[in-house]
Order: sequence, then structure tokens, then C-alpha cells
Amino acid sequence: MHLSNDPKLRSFIPVDPTSHFPIQNIPYGVFRPRAGGFARVGTAIGDLVLDLALLEEEGFLKNSFRPSDTPVFGQPSLDVLMTLGRPGWLEMRDQISRLLSGANPILRDSARLREEAFHRQSNVEMLMPVDVPDYTDFYSSREHAANVGMMFRGRENALMPNWLHLPVAYHGRASSIVVSGTEIRRPCGQTKPDDVSRPIFGPSRILDFELEVGFFISRGNPRGRPISVKEAPSHIFGMVLVNDWSARDIQRWEYQPLGPFLGKNFATSISPWVVTLEALEPFRTAGPGQDPPPLPYLESGGNRSYDIRLEVWLQGQAMPQPHCITRTNYRYLYWDMFQQVAHHTINGCNLRRGDLIASGTISGPDSSSYGSLLELAWGGTKPVKFPNGETRVALLDGDRLTLTGWAQGDGYRVGFGEVSGVILPAG
Repeated sequence: MHLSNDPKLRSFIPVDPTSHFPIQNIPYGVFRPRAGGFARVGTAIGDLVLDLALLEEEGFLKNSFRPSDTPVFGQPSLDVLMTLGRPGWLEMRDQISRLLSGANPILRDSARLREEAFHRQSNVEMLMPVDVPDYTDFYSSREHAANVGMMFRGRENALMPNWLHLPVAYHGRASSIVVSGTEIRRPCGQTKPDDVSRPIFGPSRILDFELEVGFFISRGNPRGRPISVKEAPSHIFGMVLVNDWSARDIQRWEYQPLGPFLGKNFATSISPWVVTLEALEPFRTAGPGQDPPPLPYLESGGNRSYDIRLEVWLQGQAMPQPHCITRTNYRYLYWDMFQQVAHHTINGCNLRRGDLIASGTISGPDSSSYGSLLELAWGGTKPVKFPNGETRVALLDGDRLTLTGWAQGDGYRVGFGEVSGVILPAG
């Protein structure tokens, strides 16, 4: 076991057991102090951000896996860090763990270093962690696919004939991926309500969220050379929360025959902290059984998923506090991310460093665990009720939507923080 995965390891920084950022996590993000300065890479520990660029400049973080003198952490993105590969990530993770350990005096006993290296999370601006060249969104929750299918095609035809044989996906828009906290402007477009004969133009009236988890590709593949399920972990750097905002009325009118377009590409929000697979390794678990068995190139045995608890909170303008509207778990996904990578590349498609691949909406087995308002309100027939008497079948202007998630350890959590956004009126 690497030092950083020791469940008994504790930092000299006080960390509440419910914090998402104990010493066992060590996520990576890009931040800039609100007081001024350049964007650089840090990690979260409790309520603080540790400036890894400063520690690198001071000589406390040394890299054996990159031959150049290019800084790893003095960068406006995680791109250089991702090039180190898994051995380099493990090296850096263990070095950071040692510096944060309660037994190590280097940071613990230096007032100057602590003053310069630590920032309160409330005093920094979190930026996009990765320059995303491409974005693919899968549709890998059986429960979500079945729910949507039942609403539109009936119970007997809920799943399309191909769904149990391959991970379905669509190609999203990388340019409209935004970091948590970015306001979301209500999109406009063509819709066709059932009670009119011709399409109309205007703001979307059925704006929705989609609770997802995504991952970043660290190392691409040459065009024409697929990545196998077994090789996939070495091409994945870490995971983030994803909210794939969806204009359901625009989507419904446009999606046949080629699928999502303007109903999806106006905004996709991600959490700022990237949680590495190393941090999540203790929470590996079996995913759902797959029947019929997938074709050989998609076979993925053992503990192929992760036990990550997920929640969605909504707060309207007139609501005194946010309200949890769903609780689900990443382990419900039918198609795992290693199968997603294998299928994405089986035709020779070349992934690139920084590509974001999202899971698709994650829904659980009952109505309290659905990952979208479309399902929670069952197509508008069962409005979601709130303590102040309000209801929702779709998001309203002024609504703040927050996704959060964590893996629960023994006395600690490895979490993602949150991804949130407020809905603004159409421009």
C-alpha cells in the first residue's frame, strides 16, 4: 500500500471527518488567489488549498519521470502533470502525502512556508483544470435509459435493441464546458409543443440537469490503434463531477435522426477538483452484472466500478435553503469507464490528452435515486415538491443546482467537492 492510501494517515492540518478533502484524497485543481497572482496547480486539504507550484519552486517536490526542467505545478492547467504517467503520479502523490503528514516537520513547523503555501478555499478562484480538446458523453445507466425509454416508447420497448450490447454515446461540445460556479444562461431554440402544428422559437421551457461523473484522458492513442479494457486505466488521470445541462424541449424536436445537438451544447459544468484513480482505489466495487455477456473486446471482469455516493441539491430564489432532490451511486452504471474507453477507440478513434469522457445520467433503481428532473418528475406528470410549497417539473430562472459526491472510508471521505450553477434568464 502506498503511504497516501493508508486509511490511518492524518495530516497536521485539522480535517473534519465529513470533509471531502482529507490527506487520503489529494485532488488536483488549478487556482488563482483572489488577491492576485498567476494560475497554478494546487491540492485541497480540509478547507485549505496547498500551493504545489510554490513547494515545487522551493525544491520539496521532485519529479523523476519528466526529463525536462519544465515545472509540473507552475502551470495554468494539469496538462504537464498528466504527461508523467501513473508512476509519476504515484511519486508526486506520496511526496505530497509526506509533506502533509502530521509526522513531517517541514511544513508543520515552518511558519513562513505555511503562511505562503496555504490559502483558504474561500480566498481563491478555481479555474478550469484541463484544456479540454474533445468531449464525449455516454449513456451508460440502464435505469436512466429504461426510464426515458418507458416515457417515450412504453415499457415493452424501453431499451433500444443495441443498448445491452454496446455503450451508447454522443459527441459533445468541448468549447462550452465550464467550471463550477459559472452561471448558465437559459438557451433559446426551436421547439414544437404538442398543441401547435409548426415549430416555434424562444427560450427553452423544459431546462434540466443531468447528474454525471466524467474522467480525463491522460495519454492518447495513435489513430488506428484501439485501447483495450485492460490498458484503459493507464490512459485515465482522474474523475470529476459533471452536470450536462439539457434543454429537453429543444432536444425532443431536434434529436431525430442524429441525436443531441443544441439541446445539449450550450453548457456542461464540471467540478474544479480532479480526484485521481489512486485516491479512489480503496473504493473499487463490482458493477451490475451484464447479460447478455458483452463481446470479447468489452469484457471487463472484477471490481470494475467505484462506490461513490452522489447527491443533487436545488435551491430556488424563494427557498431559504437548498433541498436534496436525489441520492444515487456511481456503482449503478451498467457500462464502466474502461469499457467506454475500449468502445470509443475500437474503430481506431484517437483520443487525446485532456479529452473529457462523461458517464451519462446516473440513475438508481427507485424514484428517490433518479439523476434528472425528467425522471424525478416523470415527464412532468409527478412534480417534485419542496418544503415551501413550490414544485418543479423543470428548472426555473434563479434556481441554483448543486451536484456533490464522495466515497466513504472509515472515518474519512474522499470527495469531489461540488459542481454548481445558477440559471439566468435567456438573453
